[in-house]
Amino acid sequence: MSDDIDIDIDAITKRMNGALTSLRGDFASLRTGRASSSMLDVVQVDAYGSMMPINQVATINVPEPRMVTVSVWDKSMVGAVDKAIRNAGLGINPVMDGTTLRLPIPELNEERRRDLAKVAGTYAENARISVRNVRRDGMDQIKKGKANGMPEDDQKVYSDEIEDITKSHIGKIDAALEAKQEEIMQV
Repeated sequence: MSDDIDIDIDAITKRMNGALTSLRGDFASLRTGRASSSMLDVVQVDAYGSMMPINQVATINVPEPRMVTVSVWDKSMVGAVDKAIRNAGLGINPVMDGTTLRLPIPELNEERRRDLAKVAGTYAENARISVRNVRRDGMDQIKKGKANGMPEDDQKVYSDEIEDITKSHIGKIDAALEAKQEEIMQV
C-alpha cells in the first residue's frame, strides 16, 4: 500500500461513538415516570446577568423515585431557578421550601408514554442515519484510495472493517432504543 493512502478506522469509530453518545444524551433528556437529575440538564438559569446551567447554581438530588430536589446555593437565586424550571417545558411545577425546590414527577398517562416512545424512536433513527453517513464517508475514502492505486486486498479489508463497525454501532443503537422504550412504557 502506498504511503499517501490511509483510511483512518479510529476516526470513523470515534465519529460513530459520537453518534451513540449523542443518542444517550437525547434519551437522558426524555422524561419517563422516574425521577432523574439528568432531566434538568436542559434548564438554563438567568444568574448574575448571564445564562448558566442549573447545576452551576444549585445541587440536584433524587431522594426518591418520583421526586427531584434542587438546593439553590444563593438565596437570591431561588426565584430565578424556579422560573427557569417552569419555563423549560418539562411539565414540572416546583414547590418552594426555603432555598430548596421540590419537583414532584407526575405519572405519565398511556398516550404520553406512546408519544415519548415515538420520540425515542426518532432519536434512534437520527443516530442510525449519523452512523450510516460516517460509513458512507469511510467508503468514499476507500473509493479515493482505489482511484489512487490502493490494492484490492486493502480495499476489501477496510471495507469489511467499516461494515463490521457500522453493524456493531447500529446494534448498540437498537439495544439502547429497546431499553429506553421499555423504561418509558413501564407503569
